Amino acid sequence: MDAKTKETTRAQESTNAIERLYVTMRHLFNRGFYKPSGVSGNALKNALLVLRPEIYGSVAEEKGELNGLIYVLERLPEGIEQCRFINLTSDEGFSKSHLKPIIPPKRRRNCYRIDEEQMNIEITRGRSDIYDILTHLTFLFIESNKICERVFFEEDQSTVRDWDKLVAFVQSRKKTEHAREVALIHAANILGRTFEEVVEVHNKLSTEKQKDRFLEIIYWLGKLSIEEQTTGNKRTITFSPLLRESLGHHIHGERWAITVKEKMLELDLINRPIHIISANMHSVMNTLFARNALKDELPKTAPLDIYKTLSINKKEALQEKVLKVAAENGMVYIDDTSGANIDVQLFDTAKFNEAACCYAFPKTKDKASKPVIFVMDYAFGEQAFETIDELLKPYEVDGKKHFLDVHSISIMGKAGILDGKKGDLMIPSAHIFEGTADNYPFKNELCSADFEGYGLEVFEGTMVTVLGTSLQNKDILRFFYESTWNVIGLEMEGVHYQKAIQSASKIRKSIRKDIKVRYAYYASDNPLETGSTLASGGLGTAGVKPTYLITDKILEQLFNS
Repeated sequence: MDAKTKETTRAQESTNAIERLYVTMRHLFNRGFYKPSGVSGNALKNALLVLRPEIYGSVAEEKGELNGLIYVLERLPEGIEQCRFINLTSDEGFSKSHLKPIIPPKRRRNCYRIDEEQMNIEITRGRSDIYDILTHLTFLFIESNKICERVFFEEDQSTVRDWDKLVAFVQSRKKTEHAREVALIHAANILGRTFEEVVEVHNKLSTEKQKDRFLEIIYWLGKLSIEEQTTGNKRTITFSPLLRESLGHHIHGERWAITVKEKMLELDLINRPIHIISANMHSVMNTLFARNALKDELPKTAPLDIYKTLSINKKEALQEKVLKVAAENGMVYIDDTSGANIDVQLFDTAKFNEAACCYAFPKTKDKASKPVIFVMDYAFGEQAFETIDELLKPYEVDGKKHFLDVHSISIMGKAGILDGKKGDLMIPSAHIFEGTADNYPFKNELCSADFEGYGLEVFEGTMVTVLGTSLQNKDILRFFYESTWNVIGLEMEGVHYQKAIQSASKIRKSIRKDIKVRYAYYASDNPLETGSTLASGGLGTAGVKPTYLITDKILEQLFNS
C-alpha cells in the first residue's frame, strides 16, 4: 500500500470516527444519560482514541496529555474534575438561587456547583455546545483512566507509592515548597512526563487561591477513577428533560432577537438601513473612535500601536475614554440577558460627530437614510443560524410588521488555517459543511486584493465549517487541503450564518435579495503544523493586526456604500 493510499485510509478512518462520535452523542442525548465507564461511554472514548485530535495531543498514548488538559480546563467549569455527576440543563432558573455561577475563562456558559458531587452546566448555545462539552469530558475521562491504570493494582486493590505520596501531599494542611516539589516529582512519574514539563503546567494552572491546583486536579481525576473500580460508584452524565425538549427550538435565539429589536424600536432605529457585523465587542468601536479620541494621549502614534495599547489595557483609562466618546456619539450597548451570551452594540451613524468618528458618510444623506451599525458578539457553531435566523425575521408589534432593512452582513472570525501561520488571513468564496453534501457558494464583497501590502499572507478559497474544532486531525485536514475543493481553512459558524442569510433573502424574502455579505477570518492556529494547534495558546497581541485590518476594510466598504 503506497503512502497516498495509507493517508486516504487514515482520513477515512478519522471521518468514520467523527461520525460515530456524533451519532453516539445524539443517541445519548435522546436517551437522557450515560455513564462514561459504561458501554456508551466506552464507545465515545474509543472513537476519540481512533480520531486522535490534534488539540488533544498524546491522548492516545500512555503518558498524560498536558497541553490538552489545560485547553479543556479553560473551557469547563472549575471543580468539574471533582464531580461524579454532571448534569447538562437548559436555562432553568438557577440564576435566581443562592448558587453563584461558575463561568469558564474561555467559554461563556453558566455552570453551577450544586453540591460536592454534582455540577450543572447550562446549555444555551445549541447542539454545538453539547458536542463541545461531551468531547472535552471524554478527554478528561480518558486521562482519568490513564492515571488509574498507572497507580492502581486490581488484584490486591492497592496503589503505587507515587500515588500514596501525592495523596498525602494534597490532603496535608501544611505544604512546604520542598514537599510541593517532591509531590510534583511523584506526579511526573504517574503521568509519564518529565519533572520540567509538569512544573511548567503546574505554574500555568497555579493561582493565588489555589497554588496546587494542578496536583489537586490529578488527585481528583485519579481518585474518582479508582473509586469506580473499588466501590462501583460510577460517574454519570445526564441531560435534563427541559433541555431535551427545548433544544432546536431557538428559545434563546428568539429571546435574544426580540430583546434587540425591542430596543431598536424604542430608539427609532428599526426602520433605518442596517449593517450587521459579527465581531468582538471592541474592534469596531475602537476603529471608529479610538484614533481621534486618544489624539492627545497618544499623539503621532500609528493606528495599529493605538489598538495594541488598548488591547493590553482593556480596563484602564484609555479604553474608558473611547467608551465615553462612543456613547456620546450614538453607541448603545445591549448586555445580553437572554442566555444566548451574545452582547450587542448599536451605532447610530446619524449621531456621529465628524470630529469624533474616523470615517464619514457622504454628506448628502439625510438622517432617515443614515445607517445603523449593528455589532453582535461571536456566535458558537449552530448558534449562528439560530441567532441570525431569528434576527432577520420581521418584528411584529400591535399587528404591524417591521421588516429590517439589512443592507449587509459582515462576519469576522478566527479560524484554523491549512497553508500559512497564525495571524494570516483567509477570504472565503464558499463554505462547505463537514460530513454533509451541503455547500454554500456566495459573492464575498471582500477579496484578497483588499489586504495586499500589509505584511500578512492572504488566502482565498473554500472554508470548511466543522462540527467541532476539538475533533480535527491531520489526516482529514490534509485530505481537504489536497483535494479539489480548494480548502484554505476551517471554522465553526460560516455555513450556519450563510444558511440563515440565504433562507431570509431567497426563501422567506424577509430581507432584500441583493444583501451584501463579507466574510474574513484570521488564523488562530494551523492544525496541520505541530506546535501550532489551539492547545499551543492564543495569538496575544499578534492577533491585533489582523483583527483591526479586517475591521477597517469592513468599515471602509460600509461607509463608501
